[in-house]
Amino acid sequence: MNWNLKDIYNTEDDFYNDKEKIENKLKEIERYKGKLGKGAEYLYICYKLYEEALEIYEKFYSYGMLNYHLNMADNKKNKLYKTAESIGTEFEKKTAFIVPEITRIENETLLSFLDNDSRLERYRREIEEIIKDKEHILTEKEEELLANYSEVFSSMEDTFDILTNTEFKFGTIVDSNGKDVELTDSNYSYYLKDKNELVRRQAFNLMYKKYSEFVKTIGELYITKVKSDTITSRLRKYSSSLEKAVDNDDATIKVYNALIEAVHKNLDVNHKFMEIKRDLLIKDEMHLYDIYVNPIEVEDDDISYEESTKQVLEALSVIGDEYVSKLQEAFNNNWIDVYEKENKRNGAYSMGVYGVHPFVLTNFLNKKRDVSTIAHELGHAMHSYYSNTNQNVIDANYTIMVAEIASTTNEILLAMYQINNEKDENKKKEIVYELMEMFRATFFRQSMFAEFERIVHSKVEAGEMLTSDDLNTIYYDLNKEYFGKNVVIDEEIKYEWARIPHFYTPFYVYKYATGVSAAIVIAKYILEHKEGYVEKYIEMLKQGCTKKSVELLKMVDVDLEDINTYENAIKWIENLLNILK
Repeated sequence: MNWNLKDIYNTEDDFYNDKEKIENKLKEIERYKGKLGKGAEYLYICYKLYEEALEIYEKFYSYGMLNYHLNMADNKKNKLYKTAESIGTEFEKKTAFIVPEITRIENETLLSFLDNDSRLERYRREIEEIIKDKEHILTEKEEELLANYSEVFSSMEDTFDILTNTEFKFGTIVDSNGKDVELTDSNYSYYLKDKNELVRRQAFNLMYKKYSEFVKTIGELYITKVKSDTITSRLRKYSSSLEKAVDNDDATIKVYNALIEAVHKNLDVNHKFMEIKRDLLIKDEMHLYDIYVNPIEVEDDDISYEESTKQVLEALSVIGDEYVSKLQEAFNNNWIDVYEKENKRNGAYSMGVYGVHPFVLTNFLNKKRDVSTIAHELGHAMHSYYSNTNQNVIDANYTIMVAEIASTTNEILLAMYQINNEKDENKKKEIVYELMEMFRATFFRQSMFAEFERIVHSKVEAGEMLTSDDLNTIYYDLNKEYFGKNVVIDEEIKYEWARIPHFYTPFYVYKYATGVSAAIVIAKYILEHKEGYVEKYIEMLKQGCTKKSVELLKMVDVDLEDINTYENAIKWIENLLNILK
C-alpha cells in the first residue's frame, strides 16, 4: 500500500551521487555555449549531453518530491526536495542558452545539419519546432526587454491572488445545524451542495456580494491582463492572442472555433439536463445556487481498496490484456501510495519517472469517488508508461492538449462498467447523474468560459474600451444562453467571471472541453469493440510529443478541428439522459 522509492534510488547516498553527476553534465553542456552554429558535431554533442543530464534529473527530482510528499513535516524529507528544486533551477539556468542560440542559426544551416548528420535525427522534432517558432521570436534585445517586463506582466494575476485569497473576508452564514460559520473560497462549493436551500442561497449571495464590492478593481486587473496579452501577441507577429495561445498549446484556431460552434448547436442538451435536474429536485423554480445539489445521491458505500482495484481491472479489461497486466503490476509492485497518512500531501496525482515507472499518490477513504480517482490517475500513469518506454526523455512528455485524455477515458470506462453492472436502479441513476454533471462542468461550463474569453479578447483587440459593467453584461448573457429557461439566472451571477483565476492564463480552459470530448469518443469506440481500435489507442499513447496534438488524436479517429467530434460526444452523453427520466 506504500511506494517503494528504492525503485528510484536504493539509498540517499545514491541521490546525492546523482546530484554530482548532474552538476558535472551541466558543466560539460556549458562548454558548448557559443558553438552550436559551428557544426552538426557541436549541436549533436550538446543535445546528447542535455538528454543524459535530463534522464538523471528526472529521477533525481522525482525522488526528492515523492519523499517530501509522504511526510511534509519531516525536515529531512524537505531538505531532499529543496535540494532537487535547487538543482532544477541550476538546470534551467545552465541550459537556457540552447534554444536562443539555435534560433540565431540560419534555417538552411540547421536543416543541412539535420540532413548530413544522422545522429541528429533523434532530436529532429525538437530542432524543427525551434525553426517553426522562429517567426514569433524577436531579436535578442527585444526578447531581453520582454523578459525584464515579465514580472510586470504577471503582476495582475499576483494582485488578483493576493486580493481574493488574503484580503477578502466574506462573512458568516448559518449552516444546517444552526451554527454561524465563516464562508471561504474553499468551503463555498461545499455549501453550494448542501441539501438546505437556505444555506445554499446564503453562500451564493454572500460570495457575490463581496465580488460586487471589488468588481471595478478586478475588472481593471483583468482588462489590463488582456491588453498586455494582446500587445505581446502583436509584437510576436500573431494575428490575435487566441492564435498565440493555441499555437503554444499545439492546437489551432479551428479547434477552438469548432468547439464553440458545436456547443451552440447543441445547447438544448444542457437545457434538457437542467430540466431533469429541476424535476428531480422537485422545484418549480431552480436557481443557479441549486444546480450543484445531487438530487439522487445514495448514501455513501464503504468500499474496500481491494474491491476498488477489482472494479478498475474489470472495467479497463476492454483495453486489452497487456494494459491490464501493467495495471496489475502497478497494484502489486508499489506504484501507488494508497492511504491517507499524517502530514502526507492531500489530493491525488500521477508522476511518470523516466527510466523507472510511474508513481501514483492517492488518499483512499473507502468512498465511491476514490474508485474513480484510482482509474483516473492510472490513466495518467499508463500514458506515461507507454510514452516513457517508447520515446527518448526529450520526446516523452506529452502536451497539455492530450494530458487529461487517457485519464478521463479510464473514468468513463469505469462509470459505464458500474452503470452496466449495477442492479440497484437508484445507484445506477446516481452514477449516470455524476457522469452527466462531470460533462456539464467540464464541457458546457468550460466552453462558456472559453467563449467569454474569446469575446473579451476580440473586443480589446478591436480597440473597444471595456469596463467591469461590460464584462458583467457579457457574462450574464452567456449564462442565460447556456442554462436556458429551466434555470432562474440570478442577478448575482454576473460577477462570477471576477472569481475565475484561470482567466489570467488566457485561453486555457477550452482544453478541458476538448479533452473530455476526445475521451468520450475514444471510450465509445473502445466499448463498441471497433476493430483494431485498442491497438491504435495504445499506439497513440506511445507517441509522447513526437506528433502535433491534433495529428496525434487523428491516430484514434478523433479530429479536434471537426465539429462532429464534439457533436458525437454530446450525442453519446445525451443518450444517458434517458436513464434519469
